[in-house]
Amino acid sequence: MQLPGELMLQVDPGRPELVDEVLDWAGETASGRLSVELAGTETWVAAALERRGCARVPDGAFMLAMSRSLRRLPDLPGLPDGFVIREQEGAGDFAGRAAAHRAAFGSEWVTVERHVRMRGTWPYRPEFDLVVVAPDGGVAAYCQGWFDEVNGVGEFEPVGTRPEFRRLGLARTVCTAVLHAFAKAGGRRAVVYCRGDDAYPVPRRLYESMGFAAYTRTHWYR
Repeated sequence: MQLPGELMLQVDPGRPELVDEVLDWAGETASGRLSVELAGTETWVAAALERRGCARVPDGAFMLAMSRSLRRLPDLPGLPDGFVIREQEGAGDFAGRAAAHRAAFGSEWVTVERHVRMRGTWPYRPEFDLVVVAPDGGVAAYCQGWFDEVNGVGEFEPVGTRPEFRRLGLARTVCTAVLHAFAKAGGRRAVVYCRGDDAYPVPRRLYESMGFAAYTRTHWYR
């Protein structure tokens, strides 16, 4: 719960009655009007919200859920001269990776300390968290992957490029490298979640060009 009333939840579709327990708690905890973002596939959550008088908000910004097979992957695109892709190798890379995220998203949320702590959190594996290093040694772009061994699914979360290094194909190349890493680990599918509305179209276009296709999108309920 992000006060005053923004709720994030997931409930097993086999136990839809638990949605009401979560919403009861949320109603007691929120200090403002409840606001919930959920995927279009989570019909059991939408039904519970509608029973309580919440309604789907008209379209604005939304997230698109996309996936692709890990078979017949494209070859790794080339990089501009002097740029290399690799795993992070020490404190300098950790700081550069955190700084690249802040620059890419205009957010101060990811500090070096948070990034290092995340690297120690299951199921993090460094071979799926790759960076593009610029000729000056700094981190220009990155793709962080998470791999679910049980289901054979890899996820991109997050992907970013520093503004001064955009339009060089760095994100495409590092994402493709992570796709190959997922496949090497025995993965069968990859997923990514990105903005789907026309106000922020570039990530969607990138993933579509890499063979990803949408399978659902998010909606807000209030």
